[in-house]
Amino acid sequence: MLKPKKMQYDKSGPRVAEALRRRRFDATYCSTAEEALAKALELIPNDAEVSWGGSMTVDALGIKDALRRRGQPLLDRDAVPAEQREEVMRRAQSCDVFLMGSNAVTEDGLLFNIDGLGNRVAALCYGPKSVIVVAGMNKVVPDLAAAYSRVRHVAAPMNAQRFGIKTPCSVTGQCGDCVSPDCICNAMVATRGCRPAGRVKVILVGEDLGM
Repeated sequence: MLKPKKMQYDKSGPRVAEALRRRRFDATYCSTAEEALAKALELIPNDAEVSWGGSMTVDALGIKDALRRRGQPLLDRDAVPAEQREEVMRRAQSCDVFLMGSNAVTEDGLLFNIDGLGNRVAALCYGPKSVIVVAGMNKVVPDLAAAYSRVRHVAAPMNAQRFGIKTPCSVTGQCGDCVSPDCICNAMVATRGCRPAGRVKVILVGEDLGM
């Protein structure tokens, strides 16, 4: 990473974390991926049942592998036969700790996310006892309008191409504002506060992580 960008992240990251805390999120800024991994593991009790939504950031930090190594009870939809996948995803809505990324975080402390099925944003809103959101500083944007733009024109097309799904943005690389059966922008949720306080824990990472 370029040194000026890293300096910017380390200066602005704590301010964004403070903005999140004002909205009752339990927020922490970690300068490096290693620090973020350690923080995530610290927040997860050894006996907690853990699940997650699809997140390249969670994968990039190696959180799931670290949990497996310490024998964590897991609800892993990818570790069961296809016919059991939906059942595991439903059980994840009442797990102890749910891991996810965020498609965008605003400078004044809002989270903005899109979802195809809605399981990820559903867990964020209500269900699991605790939610841990990890987000690279590349996800931080000035305001909600910029968050919407980033998600529709950057994150969604890139994820559609990554999954190889049949949407206009998967073909063109640009948002087509589609209503395709494979659309991954079916649910859009702006989370402007945390209730009860501290249920959602946000780890901001001073690196470019995820899409």
